[in-house]
Amino acid sequence: MMDDHYGLRGRPFQLTPDPRFWFDTATHGKAMAYLGYGLSQGEGFVVITGDPGAGKTTLMGHLLGELDGERLNVIKIVSTHLRADDLLRLVAQGLGLPGDDLSKASLLSAIERGLHDIARAGRRTLLVVDEAQALPGESLDELRMLSNFQAGGYPLLQIFLLGQPEFRLVLQQPAFEQLRQRVIAMHHLAPMEVEEVESYLMHRLTLVGWQGRPRFTPDALMAMHRWSGGIPRRLNQLASRVLLYGAVEQIENFGAPDIAAVIDDIEQESVIEETPEPAVAPVPIRPSRVAELRTVPAGSPETRALERRVAELEAQVTSQSDALRRVLSLLVEWVEKDDGRSGIDLDALRGNVA
Repeated sequence: MMDDHYGLRGRPFQLTPDPRFWFDTATHGKAMAYLGYGLSQGEGFVVITGDPGAGKTTLMGHLLGELDGERLNVIKIVSTHLRADDLLRLVAQGLGLPGDDLSKASLLSAIERGLHDIARAGRRTLLVVDEAQALPGESLDELRMLSNFQAGGYPLLQIFLLGQPEFRLVLQQPAFEQLRQRVIAMHHLAPMEVEEVESYLMHRLTLVGWQGRPRFTPDALMAMHRWSGGIPRRLNQLASRVLLYGAVEQIENFGAPDIAAVIDDIEQESVIEETPEPAVAPVPIRPSRVAELRTVPAGSPETRALERRVAELEAQVTSQSDALRRVLSLLVEWVEKDDGRSGIDLDALRGNVA
């Protein structure tokens, strides 16, 4: 419907990553620069992170489309919590090697021979792992071991890791210090700026035959950026629905009220109506033990027993509090002796001791 109304010959805002629709925002341009630098070095790891929908897969698809396939052998893997052995078998398959029935030692030997064969043919091997944040620690360590394969002092394998923001935190763990030392470039894909939204929309529309219809007012563009947060996939989701809404309502120029109407529809669809729970017959409430004791005459055996128990609990709390103060005092003294290098907030500690 929207294709007919606006004279388009395709879907400009599909959610599936498509390198044909690559758009060079400021952050994506920087990412391409880092990837190009990494390729020029021919070794180590390059890490690209970004929120879901930020364009990591499209970025990599665009890069690979620009490379010479005759000189570079690319192995692409999408991580789904791959164990180390499964990861190695996928690498072997990417090298055209059978690996299903091999032990880990035999698998590593086969991979090294395969990398040597490709190098002798005058080609380099690039391993691209998407969704790297899902890799178990043992699999990440296996990638580090693969990056050690060399021939005549030159690395046989270079690795690009694409992941969500939490992957940067994973790499900061002490267990991955050796891998982190092999990272030669790292970039985080930030959301696009509000000033880039119009160019992004027009670029994608132009690729499917846009002839000036529809258009978006500045306040409409700001509303779209605000809702999407500058994330390309969310912007595509919204823009696709806006075009459908415009086709139904015969809209040529979208303003902020039109965008607001579409956003309201999307958000209404995401609301899950709660099914009311069946009524439950009220259960008679038995008076609490404390309420019962209130009716006991003062000085009775039960009252005296309760008073003794309260006194014992108060003594335990006082003892635990004193012990905690002593521990915190020792901790403050230790941090002060360490010249504050630990990064602990001394003022906060002193407040707790007080």
